[in-house]
Amino acid sequence: MSNKSLATLMIGGLLAVVLWNSFFIVAQTERAVMLRFGKVVESDLKPGLHMKIPYVNSVRRFDGRLLTLDSTTARFLTLEKKALMVDSYAKWRVDDAERYYTATSGVKQIADERLARRLEAALRDQIGKRTLHEAVSGQRDELMAQVTATLNRAVQQELGIEVIDVRVKAIDLPREVNRSVFERMSSEREREAREHRAKGRELAEGIRADADRQRNVILAESFRKAEELRGEGDAKAAAIYAKAYTQDPEFYAFHRGLQAMRESFSSKEDILVLDPNTDFLRYFKQANQPSTKVDVEVESAQ
Repeated sequence: MSNKSLATLMIGGLLAVVLWNSFFIVAQTERAVMLRFGKVVESDLKPGLHMKIPYVNSVRRFDGRLLTLDSTTARFLTLEKKALMVDSYAKWRVDDAERYYTATSGVKQIADERLARRLEAALRDQIGKRTLHEAVSGQRDELMAQVTATLNRAVQQELGIEVIDVRVKAIDLPREVNRSVFERMSSEREREAREHRAKGRELAEGIRADADRQRNVILAESFRKAEELRGEGDAKAAAIYAKAYTQDPEFYAFHRGLQAMRESFSSKEDILVLDPNTDFLRYFKQANQPSTKVDVEVESAQ
């Protein structure tokens, strides 16, 4: 190979390298700035193919997607000076590429550290304005919205990033007060349980009293109806007996006498001393037997 061909090949290779370094691509998920000897000359390069001067211009690319800052659990004081352990996170992305590069040199770790300090300060300020109940549940959504707005205004000016959202993952009490709070909650629940039991016993007594009253009313009504039915039955029986008596008084008297004897001598040990002329024994005497006064012992008549 001649010297001329070698020189042509070297020049062609040099031109290829220069052309290769003259073009670059910015992806859709990236934000980029162009530098000239370390100074920003183009602040926000759009996605696509771009051209630069090799070895004069340089390009710094940053992640343009939504990023997450997971902060460490920090201790805050409420309005009543009660300590809370708060665990939170923030969603952010690069908004001003030039300002972001100037403030952080394009290093995400530096941006996270500064954002974390700002987030802690905003949380401390908002929680310090609220009571324990408001911070935990009463105004939790409002707290996060105000922290997001405050933090976004601060970091847009300082870091060139936009805070999309701030969320509190957990709010806990410090370990040293967990036991006392648990004991207080337990005593409160026991007091409520006693109140509910007392109300239950009161309701139960009322239900029992009402049931007893209804029982007495039902029994009295049943007894009244039973007495009415029994009286009607006795009246009908008396009418039947009276009708039978008028039909044959002699037979009715004989039947009543037998019933009286059966009831009088219901036991073998019964002894009855009577005058033989009494009407009680008139059916045991013969018609032609003379009447004499004797003592009669009747031991049993079944």
